[in-house]
Amino acid sequence: MLESTQETSIQDALLEKLHMLPIDKQVEALDFVEFLCQKNQRQHSPRSIKGLCEDLNIHVSEEDIAEARQEMWDRFSRENI
Repeated sequence: MLESTQETSIQDALLEKLHMLPIDKQVEALDFVEFLCQKNQRQHSPRSIKGLCEDLNIHVSEEDIAEARQEMWDRFSRENI
């Protein structure tokens, strides 16, 4: 119950301070809060391998995949089949 009361008092303090700011600073505060929400969401949601590598600008074509498969099968001994 203490946590809920503390949470409410923090929210009240934030609203009080927010109301004291001019509208342009309120918009800036909203942008910052949205940034924090996105950052928090990213920390809690696991990303796929593709998602983890998307900022590396690596593009793998169907041809690249086919070539890698062919190389893999070329090294595989037919005697093991």
